[in-house]
Amino acid sequence: MSATGSGGAANPMPNLPLPPPIYSEEPGTWAYDTMSRRVDAEILQRTYEENEEEFNSPEFAEALKNLNNDLRAELQNAAKTKLRHLKDLTEEEARSDERAREYNEWKAIMDPYVEKGDTWLTAPWLVTEFYAYRRLMEALGYFDKTKPTYMWDPFAKAKKAGLDTSVSSAENVMDKIEALPNTKEGAGIAAAFSLWANKMDLSIWPADSENASVDVFEKILHSAEENLLHDDVDVLTDYCEQLRTKGGGMIDIIVDNAGFELVCDLALADHLVASETAKTVTFQLKAHPTFVSDALEKDLIETVEYYAALDASKYPNAKRAGLRWKKYLDEGKWVCSENFFWCQPFAMWEMTEPLRSDMKERCDLAFVKGDANYRRLLGDRLWDLTAPFQDVVGCYFPCPVCALRTLKAELGCGMDAEQVERAKTLDDAWMTNGRFGVVQFGTGAGKE
Repeated sequence: MSATGSGGAANPMPNLPLPPPIYSEEPGTWAYDTMSRRVDAEILQRTYEENEEEFNSPEFAEALKNLNNDLRAELQNAAKTKLRHLKDLTEEEARSDERAREYNEWKAIMDPYVEKGDTWLTAPWLVTEFYAYRRLMEALGYFDKTKPTYMWDPFAKAKKAGLDTSVSSAENVMDKIEALPNTKEGAGIAAAFSLWANKMDLSIWPADSENASVDVFEKILHSAEENLLHDDVDVLTDYCEQLRTKGGGMIDIIVDNAGFELVCDLALADHLVASETAKTVTFQLKAHPTFVSDALEKDLIETVEYYAALDASKYPNAKRAGLRWKKYLDEGKWVCSENFFWCQPFAMWEMTEPLRSDMKERCDLAFVKGDANYRRLLGDRLWDLTAPFQDVVGCYFPCPVCALRTLKAELGCGMDAEQVERAKTLDDAWMTNGRFGVVQFGTGAGKE
């Protein structure tokens, strides 16, 4: 996978030598369990069970056959099944520049592994895990306008269930977000909500937020920092204050999951606009269903409309938030942008055009959410856990970047050595169970 930018020029790379990527060959690792068992036996099986009525209807007969006889059969024999390319586009698909481009990008991604004869376990984990979801789209005929399964989201029911259960937690959060001060502390707390979601300690929140002292908000922020293995909140909020004092910037949120996590991302975007830190917030979203809960534009729109339509007598804060969000979308202060790059296993230093040039020229700050996106920031490679975030990510990213990540995979960088040792003593599963997190800021490669 080449890292080329506009005009054929090479994209900036990490300052440090690239360590090896993570593979799925070693039994006992999370990567091995994911590709040898979990994707098929848990994720695809659950997807079938949640949509059993649809899959067993005559309209879905071809999709079910493709799913079982092709994708699932391969994954059930992952150690021996060699990877293949996507099936050729239909004539109609080939006439679409967007479809042809996405197909050719996947061909370039898979070429070295297909030519080498790699299996689902011997190719890099990031590649095979993303490819499994792209192959699911192929099995379903997701992009084929002639199929009854065209643009059918197999994860829609799971995401709707997450939306339904988000409201009670969100109701407790939304009045807090609305009352945040337009200060560094306010920006820091909004970012912390986006990171920790319902793990935030609301018990210390002041009864009278509007008249509360700065010390109280500093205490709230400090409580959110206890499980951070690196904390760049001060650097982040200093930068946000610079954007606010100059009249606001263009801020992107590279979104991860739908459900309550997305609601907390919307709350962050709400504060960024309300505090005039951002003129516009652009949500970078997946262009097809992937990783079960990852958010598409339709999921974000559905979330906003769902909250705006809530019963005000039951959920006054959440409904008021939904109405604000709807207004932001209507006024163009919030913008949704889908891109196939977010569904592909390119390292983020291999960001494709025109996305990279757009972010480089337009974006003043990008928040990167979630573990899969963080893995891509690191190229899913085994960096030294203390390697500086600026030298791994901040030096190549097209604009200033802030990673908000709870740890759910066995990799990382930029962590404080003493905090890592502390986490190890507190929790054997410290790298994978989401108990610990990082807030990491990088300057970006800069505008030329």
